[in-house]
Parts: sequence; C-alpha cells; structure tokens
Amino acid sequence: MSYENQFKAHTQLRLSPFFKRTSKLNESQEWRRWSGYLSATNYELTHKNEYFAIRTKAALLDITPLYKYLIEGPDAQRFLDRLVTRNIKICKVGQVMYTPWCDEDGKQIDDGTVQRLAEQEFRITSAEPNLEWIETNAVGMDLTVTDDSYTTAALALQGPNSRPILNNVAKDSLDRLKFFWMMDTTFGDISVSISRTGYTGDLGYEIWMDPKDAITVWDLLLEKGKPYGITPTGLQALDVARIEAGLILLDVDYISSRHAIIESRKSSPYELGLGWAVKMKKKDFIGKQALEREVTRGPEWEFVGIEIEWTELENHYRNVGLAPGLPSTAWRASTPLYKNSEQVGYATSGAWSPILKRYIALAHVKSPYAKKGTVLDFELKVEHFRKLTSAEVVNTPFFDPKRKRSCPE
Repeated sequence: MSYENQFKAHTQLRLSPFFKRTSKLNESQEWRRWSGYLSATNYELTHKNEYFAIRTKAALLDITPLYKYLIEGPDAQRFLDRLVTRNIKICKVGQVMYTPWCDEDGKQIDDGTVQRLAEQEFRITSAEPNLEWIETNAVGMDLTVTDDSYTTAALALQGPNSRPILNNVAKDSLDRLKFFWMMDTTFGDISVSISRTGYTGDLGYEIWMDPKDAITVWDLLLEKGKPYGITPTGLQALDVARIEAGLILLDVDYISSRHAIIESRKSSPYELGLGWAVKMKKKDFIGKQALEREVTRGPEWEFVGIEIEWTELENHYRNVGLAPGLPSTAWRASTPLYKNSEQVGYATSGAWSPILKRYIALAHVKSPYAKKGTVLDFELKVEHFRKLTSAEVVNTPFFDPKRKRSCPE
C-alpha cells in the first residue's frame, strides 16, 4: 500500500539543484545534513536495493555538497604542490589525484582530489570548508582562489553498468577514460566534465556541470539508465560501499587537526594508511619536516581492516538463545580492540558486507599489533553485557574488483 501524502516543510539547510527530483523520489523522507545541504539518507524504505545497485547495476548519487575550489594562475601548480602531499608537478591536464594535506606538525587536515583542468587551472575538492586555509597559504602568489562549491553541481554514477549508461548519453565514448582521469564532453547541448572517480571502490564516474543543467542531466541519466537498472542512491548505501572499499571518512575515521582539541585525536597520513600518498622526494610541502621525523621513528598507529570472526560471534548470541546480531546499516562508533586484555586500538566504522558475506570494520591499531593476521579481541554487547570476540587484521580494500581500474578490451 502506498500513500499520496502531500506536505511542506521549511529548512535552513541548502537545497541541491537536484532537490526537485530527489525530494519526490525519497519514499522515507529520511535526510542527513551534509556540508550544510539536505541529503537523502536513502530513497527507499531501506538501503538494501540501493547498495546492490552500486555493486551489480548503477547507482546515481547527488554529490553536490562536496566543497570545491578553483585555483588559477601562473603559480597554481607551485602552490598546490606545496599545499598537499602528492606530487602535483607530474599531474597532467585531465588527470585527477587523490591527496591528503597537513598542518606544519604533519597532522592531517583533510583529504580530497585535485583535478588539473588546464595548464594553470585546478579544482580541489574537500569534505570540510578549506577556503581560509587555501587563501592563507596562497598569500603573495600569482593566482586566484574561487569558491566553486555553489557554482558547480555534481553527480556520481557508480557500479558495473555506469560506463554503458554514460556511453548512451555522452557525445564521446568513455571506453578509454582511465582510472583517475577526466574528460570534457556533452550530453546533447549540455557541457559536462566526467571524471573516473568515486567513493564506492567500484567502476564509477563523477559528472560535473553547471547547476542550471542539473535537472535536465538527472532526467536524461534516469531515462537512458533505466534498462541498466539505474537507481537513485542515498548516503546509507554509500557508507557500506566505502567501508568495503577501505576509504576513510572525515569526522568518523579521523578528526581534522584543525578541530582536534587534544593532540591524541590527531593523525598523520602514515597513521591513516595514506603513506603511499606522501611524496617525501618533493622539495617541500606543509608538514614535510614533521613527517620526515615520523618516517625515521615509525608511526605510533596504523589504520587497518579487521574481520570479525563468525563462529565465535555466533556462539555469543546462541548462548543466550538468540540469532547472531548483525548491523543492518553501517555503524560509526568507537569500538575498543584488545590484545591479552590490554586495549591496543579501536574500530571507527564497520558493516556487514552483503556481497562479501563478512563482518568488517576499519580500525586504528597500535603499530606493534597492526600486522596482517594478528588476532585481536573486538568488543560487542550481547543482551546488555559486554563480550569479546575474535577479529583478525586483514588487508584493505576488502572489496577491489578489477573493473574499477580496467578499460574494455
């Protein structure tokens, strides 16, 4: 049974350019606040169909709330190369780089992508507002910084059917667009940029456009994507997918060094599993000296994947006459991890993976206990009583399909 209820509401949050469509599709009317925007938690009454759209069909997500900044001018490359830990000098026009950036103490402020749009033009995306940090560090340089957060709308199309859908819509084929590269094309007479990026760990793309074209693009993708199972998807399904992909989330898996009120809440890129994105051979970047010292002594913490062992978990529930209690959605809570009754870490987010059939989590673990194969004790509650169950340190990503990076033969 369905109900054609009509209602109105008022909000102080921003509405995305896609809101005229997403608000009508949201059956549950469940919303979250994302960067000051009203964003759909899920469109159906549960997130399950949306999750499987990511992994087996195609999921359409409104990612307009991402903060976006344009850096333009003769010093744009030199500035960004100093701001972030990646080597921006080797970033070619049309290439995208994922990167963290740090404070002078080598502690991570945020992470995002850098897109090279032209020889002297870049776009940087971030989870939190970074305009003041960018402008402060750009003083004296020959460049301009523009807040592009509200002048560019964006969609993510993620899943194994995302490429054929876009090939049916775009003027140019996406078959040769490589992982973490982007291209300009048109949907009819609408100019868009498409990057082969995403937050799901699957084949996927992000589409960047003028907000005035948002509704037309949304409608076109849903029309052309219908035979491929395109499904509007909310943040709840995305959260499960990004955990499977081993991707960190600011304010959940780590705290920005700008907001941490005590030192122990801060993390370096090496402590977040992002050492691969720190290019120490660069001449200089913010936080380099502190990170050099950390490399010499080794990080105190590591960020790892853990898999909660099934049999022991099941027995805890069976002993009280219950079926195993598995999370129906991704959880975001600090959960202690122990070794020989001593706490050696904590999980920050986790989920039951429907496609892997495994209970997985992301965790901060002290370096001596972070080696793959180490068995720790994971804390859980069964009928109000604290229990410990075995959890093994494993590699991330948990889910890493070949199609994420490959192109058609």
